[in-house]
Parts: sequence; structure tokens; C-alpha cells
Amino acid sequence: MLGLKSDWLAEPKPRAFVLNDYEGGQPRWCPGCGDLAVLNAAQKLCRDEQLAPEKTVFVSGIGCSSRFPHYMKTYGFHGLHGRAFPIACGVRSRRPDLNIFVATGDGDCCSIGAGHWIHALRYNMKMVVMLFDNHIYGLTKKQTSPTTVKSYSSNTHPDGSFLSPINPITVSLGVTNASFIAQTVDWNPAHLYATLKAGFEHSGTAFIRIMQRCPHFTADMFTPFQNDPTKLLLMKHEKGIDGGEVVDRYFTNQVDHDPTNRAKAYELALHEEEIPIGLFYYNPNAEHYDQFSRVGAGMSAATKLEAVEKQLEHFLV
Repeated sequence: MLGLKSDWLAEPKPRAFVLNDYEGGQPRWCPGCGDLAVLNAAQKLCRDEQLAPEKTVFVSGIGCSSRFPHYMKTYGFHGLHGRAFPIACGVRSRRPDLNIFVATGDGDCCSIGAGHWIHALRYNMKMVVMLFDNHIYGLTKKQTSPTTVKSYSSNTHPDGSFLSPINPITVSLGVTNASFIAQTVDWNPAHLYATLKAGFEHSGTAFIRIMQRCPHFTADMFTPFQNDPTKLLLMKHEKGIDGGEVVDRYFTNQVDHDPTNRAKAYELALHEEEIPIGLFYYNPNAEHYDQFSRVGAGMSAATKLEAVEKQLEHFLV
């Protein structure tokens, strides 16, 4: 009726999201795969933070872990091998309103995608990067990856890998303008969740390396660390990751580490007999490239066309 506010003008009703709102396709990972633990943690984080599915996007490259977007009932982009980072940076540049997560593997990130990985850390756009590191190429059936430990037998190196593995943490620490570098394990849900949450709350690129079990190709890789929690070194600090009482009680091998101390972070990252978990490095003053790359994102099509034509006029003869 004339003069009355129509229903389509009414304010939208408040929404409350539950886990089912983020559960996409049925995961096709092997039983016991560490990817399942990360998926559960990510869905729980989305639920706890009440992230609108239509405002959340998961981007991936190629690999077992890169099927992640298929299992989230959010927006997703399953990209090309090693190209998750430029896709995610592009999304951030044009859609600064979205919550962005990147799922990438040790082969996807540290081999063909290494150049994009380094520059994404340098750009420091707001997103959570989850590096699934099982030390092997899983999807292509047990080839040596950049993080495969030396002498570990694979289908490409039956007598064992010749070279020492790349260390994603030390590499990341060496990148100019990196702002958040952390490490966790898939078999401790409490610390895994706390790390993802801290990464989501960070204002820039949160790079999180997740030691992830592959029950089919590297079933014995992390067994000693699973059986003996003292082989994991929990980094503790007021500026670090707070896993709560459960994590403190479980990981009795602890070290006080100020994550603003880059030199100490590098020293801890070199530990080989034990796996350090927690926040290695934190720089809240790092620059954010998306503050520049998103300029003009709200321009109309007509305005964009006018700007393009103006630039083309410089080439008129």
C-alpha cells in the first residue's frame, strides 16, 4: 500500500551460522589424512567467528590439500599448480570485504609456486595461508617434494632423496615485510585451532606451516613426534599463540620466545630433533600492499572505460 514500507525494504534478519553451513562436499582424502583435521579446524573457526559463507573464500592450487575449497560451503577457487597466491592476492585487491584463506601443499607452494609464495609474503595482504606439509607429493603418488627429508625413499628417489629439504619457516623469515609466521601440527586440534584463529585475527598475511600426516605415503614420518609430545617445542609468549591450559599441559617442553625477535625465530626454526610449534615471527608494522592495489575497486564501468580511453589517447599520432 502507498505510504507503507514494503517487505523488500525491511532490514535483513540476523543470521546465526552452525557447522553445517560450512560443510561442503564429502571429503575424498584417505582415512587418517591430516587434511581432515585442518578442515574440521577451519570449519569450526568459520562457525565461531560467524563468517558469512558468501563473504568467505578458500583458494587453492593443485595437490591433495588443494581440494580444500570443494569441502567448504563457501566461495572457492581451485586454481592451477602453484598459482594459489596470485589468485588470492587478486581477490583481496578487488574484494577487500571478503575473508580469504589459502590452502597449499609443500609441492604446490615450495616448488612451482615458490616465486608467488615469496612475493605474497612481501605483499602482506590480509589472508590466512595454510601450508599443508607432509614432506611428499601425495596426489601424484609419492615423489620427492622440496621438503622431503634427506635419504627418504620415494618413487623418484628410490635410494633416498639426495638433497637436504627446504625449510619453509627459514625461507619465510628471510622475506622482506613478512608479518606472521607460525607452525603447528594436525594431530593436536587445540593448538591447530588456536594457530588458525590467531592467523585470522592478524591484519596481514598469516603464513602457517602445518605438519600434516599422510597415512599412505609418509605414514612413519611424524610417528615419533606423535608418540612423544616432548619432541615438540612449544613457543610461549604474551604476543604469541595462546592454546589454553590444554595445550600447556600437553606440551611440557616449552621455551619463552618473543615473536618480534627475528634472529631468535630463525635459530628456533633450525631445530631438527624437535618440532617448534607456535608463533615464530610477528611484525604488526609491516606494510600492506592491498591498500594500494584495491584503489579504484569501487569505480563504475563507465568511469573505468573513461579512464582507459584517456590513457589510450597518449598513443594517438
